[in-house]
Amino acid sequence: METDIIQEGVIAPEVVVETVPVEEAAPAAAAAAPRAGGRSAMRGRAPRAGGRPRPPRERGEFEQVTIDVRRVARVMAGGRRFSFSLVIVIGDKKGRVGVGLGKATDTALAIDKATRDAKKHLFTVSRTTSGSIPHQVEAKYASSTIEIIPSKGRGLVAGSAVRTVLDLAGVTDVVTKIHTRSKNKLTMARATVAALKKLRAK
Repeated sequence: METDIIQEGVIAPEVVVETVPVEEAAPAAAAAAPRAGGRSAMRGRAPRAGGRPRPPRERGEFEQVTIDVRRVARVMAGGRRFSFSLVIVIGDKKGRVGVGLGKATDTALAIDKATRDAKKHLFTVSRTTSGSIPHQVEAKYASSTIEIIPSKGRGLVAGSAVRTVLDLAGVTDVVTKIHTRSKNKLTMARATVAALKKLRAK
């Protein structure tokens, strides 16, 4: 209800507030409040007490490291066509290691191909009881020449792809030398594999 009050020539509206019973106000407040299952409630909601815990993710038998990724372009009649080339090293750090190469138009498919190729080329490294190698060895692959020298108590002294291969193979207490200026990680990894295959247990 509104009534007009004349005060010094000014007409001011007077608002009369009507009180609403509690029983009638409760349904309106419930309708205005957000639902319990809404998006805002889910953000701060704690996990259900009766829910089943998520099982831990199982780790694979081998660890894998991607050491090189290249995008290759091939010129076709309609333009350039791109693909990816990946080099992956897998190993269990217990003497088994492998290097694989995968090429595909998608990175995920290239990773799968490289992993399968690395598993096909798995081999076991001849190591001593301390994790070192029995003797000094040197190998050459393409433009890369790698030398691996046992060194007691030094740990793993290596760099680039050579370190990745030796680490995943579980080899320690060795010093490596790269005798060429080649920066190709694939040839260095395969030269390291060629050197490790020359090892003979004493």
